[in-house]
Order: sequence, then C-alpha cells, then structure tokens
Amino acid sequence: MNLHYRVEGEGETIILIHGLFGSLDNLGLLARTLKEHYQVISVDLRNHGQSPKSDRFTYREMAQDVLAVADHLQIEQFAVIGHSMGGKVAMALSEVAQHRLTQLIVMDIAPVAYQEHRHENVFKGLLEVAKHTVNKRSEAETYLAQHVVEPGVRQFLLKSFAKGDNGYQWRFNVDALIANYATIMGWEPVQPFIGKTLFIKGQNSEYIQTAHRAEVAKQFPNAKAHMVANTGHWLHAEKPDVVSRIILNFLDAKADN
Repeated sequence: MNLHYRVEGEGETIILIHGLFGSLDNLGLLARTLKEHYQVISVDLRNHGQSPKSDRFTYREMAQDVLAVADHLQIEQFAVIGHSMGGKVAMALSEVAQHRLTQLIVMDIAPVAYQEHRHENVFKGLLEVAKHTVNKRSEAETYLAQHVVEPGVRQFLLKSFAKGDNGYQWRFNVDALIANYATIMGWEPVQPFIGKTLFIKGQNSEYIQTAHRAEVAKQFPNAKAHMVANTGHWLHAEKPDVVSRIILNFLDAKADN
C-alpha cells in the first residue's frame, strides 16, 4: 500500500507514526523539533489521513506499509517513534524490520491486548455525524457532542473532517476502524527486540501499567522507561518541549558497548 507521507529535514532518518483517528499532522510539534537534527518522515497509516483505505488492518500489515515507504525512499536504517496505535505499529516494525531499526520509541502504549472498549462514544459520534449533510465543522461538532463530551477530543477528531468532492467527510475509514477494533486493541507478541528502546508514559494515563512490565521486558529486554509528570495519553501535545527533550536525549545517547 502506498502511504501518504511527508519528508522534512536532513540527516539520520526518524519515522513518526500517529495513533488511532489521527494523521501525520498529529505529531507535527515533535516533527518540527526533530527536523532540525534529523530527516523526519511522517506517515498517514492506512485508513487514515490521505492514505488509501482497506478492509484489512493488522499491525503486521501496517508495519509493512511503513517499511515500504522506507524502501521507496531507499532508506536502509531508521529510528521509529509511534504514539498509541502508532506505537504498536512501531513495535510490529521491530519484528518485520528488526535489523533496520536503530532505535525504537513508544509513546504511551504497551505491547499487550487491551480488553476495555475505550472508544464506543467516539464511534457513536462519528456515525451520528455521518447521518447528516454537514456543510461546516461547527455543525459536525454539534452532532459529535451528542456522544463525545470532551471538547479536546472533539477538536482532535475534527482535524480529520475535511471537505472533498462529495462534501465534508471523515478522512479516516470509520467502517474499517469499527470492523477491526478488536484487532486495534489487541496484540500479537513480537520476537524479542534487543535494540535501543524507550517507552514514554503519561503519568495520568492508564495505557501503560505496572502489570505490563513483564510483557515489555519479554518483548523488549533492553527497554528503558520515562514518565512525563502531569500528562495524560496525549503527552506529546500537553508537554511538547519536555517530550521532545526526552526523545532527543535518548536518540543522541550512544549505545553501550
């Protein structure tokens, strides 16, 4: 699958991977900092942004999509940074491209299957909007607000509500995301990746828990962890300067010999 992507900066390569309902713009603040030191490739995952749609939506397939971008750009080695669902894609890349990853950074997600349905209200809101003919974002937000209470979540979702040839539509593939939700929340453990790995957790987020330590250690035996104080799941948006500094320090650190 030919993903939509953006290349910025020069130097060693870093690939940025957004999360569920997002697009390559979601990690824009991080890309802005990193591109001063590295070549940064931001991608739209399948069924998101301007990338093609598909009924198939497994982490291995999404990892292969990202790898195809690196192949197309003739990039042999790269670091990868993923947030949430994008973090799971990044972890899947550690298996399908094990010898090409120089460093792996996972933001606020664990290599486990989550049992709780965390986005039921979001899907209801997206489907509510789809029932109506909408001519502007403010109308979409009114329908979305019937199910999605948090203004910040509504604004995040509306970043992917764009005007096309047939009027305003969601850029992500709502039907495919609903059909594949169990896969999105699930996880098939990967072979141990011994490369440099960093997990960054938002202090107030529930996505990485103490109970997940064993699985992290099993699949990523050399992983380090860093907690960002007073942040939730969107730690890179809440404290972009702090998260950027943590990432740059990790990327610049020399591997132990």
